[in-house]
Amino acid sequence: MAVTGFAAAAAPAPRGGTLIIADGVDAETLDGHLYTSSPTAERMNHICETLFDLTPEGKLVPKLAVSYTISADGRRVTLKLRSGVKFHDGTPLDARAVKFNLDRILDRETRAPWRGLIDRVQEVVMLDPSTVVLLLSTPFAPLLAHLSHSGTCIQSPTAIATKGAGYARSPVGTGPFKFKEWVSGDRVVVTRFDDYWGEKASLDEIQWKVIPDDGARVAAVEAGTVHVAKRVPPREIERLRGIRALRVEIVPSLRTIFVAFNTQRPPFNNKKVRQALNHAVNKEAIVKAILGGTARVSDAPIAPAVQGYSSIQTYPYDPDRARALLREAGFPTGLKAVFHHPTGRYIRDVEIAAAIQGLARRIGVDLELQTMDWATYVSFVRKPLAENATQMHMLGWGTVTGDADYGLYQLFHSASWPPLFFNTAFYKNPQVDSLLDRARTTFDQSERNRLYRQAMEIIVDDAPWIFLHSESQVTAYRAEVGGVFMHPQERLVAQGGFLRR
Repeated sequence: MAVTGFAAAAAPAPRGGTLIIADGVDAETLDGHLYTSSPTAERMNHICETLFDLTPEGKLVPKLAVSYTISADGRRVTLKLRSGVKFHDGTPLDARAVKFNLDRILDRETRAPWRGLIDRVQEVVMLDPSTVVLLLSTPFAPLLAHLSHSGTCIQSPTAIATKGAGYARSPVGTGPFKFKEWVSGDRVVVTRFDDYWGEKASLDEIQWKVIPDDGARVAAVEAGTVHVAKRVPPREIERLRGIRALRVEIVPSLRTIFVAFNTQRPPFNNKKVRQALNHAVNKEAIVKAILGGTARVSDAPIAPAVQGYSSIQTYPYDPDRARALLREAGFPTGLKAVFHHPTGRYIRDVEIAAAIQGLARRIGVDLELQTMDWATYVSFVRKPLAENATQMHMLGWGTVTGDADYGLYQLFHSASWPPLFFNTAFYKNPQVDSLLDRARTTFDQSERNRLYRQAMEIIVDDAPWIFLHSESQVTAYRAEVGGVFMHPQERLVAQGGFLRR
């Protein structure tokens, strides 16, 4: 198979100005190989680039790679690199740089959270300055999709080598913007890179301003102190749409919101307890009353736009069935548990956690809520089992590669337990492992879909999560903002942005 890249054209736009984006959370790190969340990826995607990219329509296209070939046995992938590309520090993008980056991700000493995306790569070979060959241990169908993930971005080997630990606060990539400053808890700022290989940016700068409170973000975009407000509360949509200086957009995302149980420890090592909590939570009411109908109740562990999705019968709201399951599980008078959740990371996450607490109380389950800021939280839930203190916790997962492998293998395969990856439920089922392994090695998409459906049916029955909803991203823009949009990957794309005078 072979694919050749393309260049996209855009209409001329006014030049200059600083675009200010209000976000609810800060970056965790600016090392593209070490971050774990979409807000950080959004910043990094303006600085660094990947070998492939995913369009908003879900099409995989070349980026720093311009073409590829895959051998008949599926174990040799040859990538031709884009010529004339330089990093922001002047280092050339070549086979050496790509090998350095992929080797760094694969090196266990790096502790890259996204290593599992490319761990079937046994060796990266420089064929010539513009060609790299990836030698695989087995055929690996999702590899190219995984190489569109920001966690596999190509960063300057010179900068990584010279800056050491300081690199995480001053990244160097090939993107249309270069890093300027990071004031923790306040802002990340990037400036236009005039030697960019592609279409030059119109904006002088982009600034991500951290405003954790929903109301404060909305007030800021109304006042014009920021140009864009992310994660607008659904209750504000109609009011903001009545303001001529603003526009509001709702974009379905690839993100699924869920509550994960620690399936290895009581009481949630009992499947009936997990199923009971699924029946206890009225997902439709949460979507309607708290999210204003902007989300979609989950009928699978992955979102509908993901390749490999199938609609699976999940758990209807049925408190009587929930109480019966608790009795069968040996908890006739209910139980107590601690429920951890973040604040400001997902749309109305605090309110959703409180609603789940109230619904659980109706079946005799007393949940103690514990709230954490995002940076602390993501580290807390990813501790290894021996150190992990969670019983149940809220998370979201965006299948940003558009391929079901990323939404299933990373969250349900037993090889993906923390701290290696994000199976924070510590779920383990040999049947699911086998199905997910098989789906990775066939390039027949219909067969992959069949295997994924079988795996999801087992997963839903095992109930390692409360399956909540697929988010839509609600974003408010000032009227003067053009060329900026929310990608279904849950990242704002401002490379082509401009400010009307």
